[in-house]
Amino acid sequence: MCFLFAWLLPGHLELLIIAMIALLLFGNRLPSVMRSMGRSIVEFKKGVQGIEEDLDDAVNETKKPAQPKENE
Repeated sequence: MCFLFAWLLPGHLELLIIAMIALLLFGNRLPSVMRSMGRSIVEFKKGVQGIEEDLDDAVNETKKPAQPKENE
C-alpha cells in the first residue's frame, strides 16, 4: 500500500514543471496573487484568534463560582 502511494506523489522534476507552468500562467500577476493570499491568511488567523478568545471567555465564565447577593 505504501509502495503504491509513493508512486502517486510528484517528484522533484514534476514539482519543478508545475512551478514553471504556474509561473507562465500567472506571470506578472504572481506578486499580487501572493500578496492577496498573505492578506487572507492574516485575516483567517485573526478570525481564529477571536474565536479562541471567545471560547476562553466562555470557559472562564462557567468556572467562576456564583457570587451570593447581599440582602439589604
